[in-house]
Amino acid sequence: MPWATGRDGMYGWIWRHLPGNAWVKALLSLLLALALVYVLFQYVFPWAEPLLPFNDVTVDNQ
Repeated sequence: MPWATGRDGMYGWIWRHLPGNAWVKALLSLLLALALVYVLFQYVFPWAEPLLPFNDVTVDNQ
């Protein structure tokens, strides 16, 4: 039980450091998650796509 020892991990740390009451924290958490998804799809995934072997096929067209 990590919450019993005071070690609630990354999400607990984020929740404790967000300002406001529970509703404000929930809204800010949602906005942070949406911002993370946006950054991943706009910058990280396009950068990493050429490095991934998804287009390397081994089946010949006959």
